[in-house]
Amino acid sequence: MAEGPIPTIILCGGRGTRMSGYDPNVPKPMVPIGGRPILWHIMSIYSAYGYSDFSLALGWLGDIIRRYVVNFMALNHDFTVDLSRPDSVEILGPRGGYDWRITCRETGWDSLTGTRVAQVARQLEAKRFMVTYGDSIGNIDVNALVEHHVRHGRLATVTAVRPPSRFGELILGDAAAVSAFEEKPLTSSGAINGGFMVFEAEALDLFPSEGEFMLEREPLSALAEAGQLSAYVHDGFWQPMDTPRERELLEELWVSGDPPWRVW
Repeated sequence: MAEGPIPTIILCGGRGTRMSGYDPNVPKPMVPIGGRPILWHIMSIYSAYGYSDFSLALGWLGDIIRRYVVNFMALNHDFTVDLSRPDSVEILGPRGGYDWRITCRETGWDSLTGTRVAQVARQLEAKRFMVTYGDSIGNIDVNALVEHHVRHGRLATVTAVRPPSRFGELILGDAAAVSAFEEKPLTSSGAINGGFMVFEAEALDLFPSEGEFMLEREPLSALAEAGQLSAYVHDGFWQPMDTPRERELLEELWVSGDPPWRVW
């Protein structure tokens, strides 16, 4: 279980242009796998390890995510509405399993990832917080990730995975330090940032104080240059959902009955 509440920021505001072939009117965190949004799968991974306080950094089509959160219990349980009292909804069956606390934060229609994280994190006033993308899942041991972060004593930790070269590359040094952060090199044989990040509040001091910026550029690069970025190496399953084909892959894995990211 988690040692004290550590909130998790989930980046939910991007346009997801490579997923537009699926449905251009659905924000990527709401694209379903097995009948539930990938956002539900992400929160389920964290809550399996006792981390159930979520802040959703909203932007493009954020109203769709807001409606999902407000109607979450009705969407995930049977219920009865007494039409003589239309404001009364009785949730049927067991209500356990969801001790989640979900906060929706507007961070700008087209804001960049770093700007979104900075806005939400500064409102949290938390000593430590986690950040992940709203379109990637894996069988990440979140407890082991946090323990790694605490043990190495740096201001930030990213989860290093090894998928295709179109992502930013982490250059790993000794003692799990990240010696450099390269944004989307043309070729790659190394690790990339798979999300599932942990930050100390002091890391925000290395974020730009104003303007738009990518989390994957100025903040993580500055942390790496300062020797304050650690890498938790994950050799298990990890998969982004950037394209309709990747969604189909995840759907097939879910239908198989043994999806590798289901740790709950």
